[in-house]
Amino acid sequence: MTGPVTGPATAPAASPSAREVALSVARSVLAVVLLVLVYLALPLQTADGDGAWLLFVVGLPALVAVVVWQLRAIVEARHPALRALEAFAVAIPLYLLLFAAVYVLLSAASPATFTTPLTRVDALYFTMTVFATVGFGDITPLSQTGRVLVTLQMVGNLLVLGLLVRSFLEAVRRGQRRRQEP
Repeated sequence: MTGPVTGPATAPAASPSAREVALSVARSVLAVVLLVLVYLALPLQTADGDGAWLLFVVGLPALVAVVVWQLRAIVEARHPALRALEAFAVAIPLYLLLFAAVYVLLSAASPATFTTPLTRVDALYFTMTVFATVGFGDITPLSQTGRVLVTLQMVGNLLVLGLLVRSFLEAVRRGQRRRQEP
């Protein structure tokens, strides 16, 4: 009995198997679940709004670092498109949960920041309505700080949807070209 026939390391990758697709989907779902669990477990309590700004100032560069790392992983992946889907499943929830955590901290420090004090679920709900541009109006920012952060999220939403998708697609193309080079 012989093993599978393999070509040179630079040969184009075959289409992913059903098992590889299933593993990729499982990793994506697991990543989202873990990110949400971390969000729910984080100690998000501060006496002032400085914690919200600190999280935002630290969290945004951390998010950029994760995206850069993901882009490199996509280019190097055996199946760049599958890896891009996994990267997207990490980057988007991480972005949304960062804003939700900042909103929780801001609301805890100053309950009058929003029309209602925000729980973690409320903050995630609000973050999703802003991201989806639904804006039901049940939760709105009342303070200047809240409005600035929501405005930053709206601008960030456009950047995330435009630049992130474009960057991941370009990384997939580069990864596929890399696999095809002799």
